[in-house]
Amino acid sequence: MVTVIYLIRHGETEGAEKKRYKGTIDVPLSGHGIMQMEQLSRYMAGLFKSSTNSHPVTQKPRSADAGEFLSAVYCSDLQRSIRSAEIIAGPHALRPVLVPALRERDFGVWEGMSFDEIKEKYPDEFDAWADNPLQFSPVGGESTIEVRERVMNSLQEIIHRHQGEHVAVVAHGGVNRIIICHLLGIPLENIFRIEQDYSALNIFQYHTNCPVAQLINGTVHRREKT
Repeated sequence: MVTVIYLIRHGETEGAEKKRYKGTIDVPLSGHGIMQMEQLSRYMAGLFKSSTNSHPVTQKPRSADAGEFLSAVYCSDLQRSIRSAEIIAGPHALRPVLVPALRERDFGVWEGMSFDEIKEKYPDEFDAWADNPLQFSPVGGESTIEVRERVMNSLQEIIHRHQGEHVAVVAHGGVNRIIICHLLGIPLENIFRIEQDYSALNIFQYHTNCPVAQLINGTVHRREKT
């Protein structure tokens, strides 16, 4: 009995042109972010209909077998995740299930600050965080271990509830990196070695509690040239 998890990062958010730690700040998707999720939604719907898809990903995973369907869509309770999950769920006549434990890391006093602003105001702390995000945490924010505990507990509950089914989980860049590290046995010090683009799709198959990665950071969207 194989359980398949489609782990997704939300689409691009408003103000994404300048890199900031948005964390638990409840920012909406941008227009481009909505388009990204619509493209991903069409691609995922195609996985359950045929092996031919109009939007190729960087690596093409196995399509769902005939008769298989997406059983549920889970997401964090932040609006960028909720809206993304609604778009993914639409073609499958599903409603997203909100799970607060899947929300992005609380970045403490860094929330809303750009990378440049943090480097200027907290240079030593930022360097320590970049060098070892397991040992060091954002000032006043959650530790990587704290995030892992709440996120993995929720994910394990989802997997247990949907054994043998196909389930989508729409979360955040930091959350997804921690999940991927945990599932693949990668030390958490290395979370920044895993990229998670906006609307990234990751696919894991569970064979008797052993997760196997089919796809990491797959993207279907392409920004229009101007």
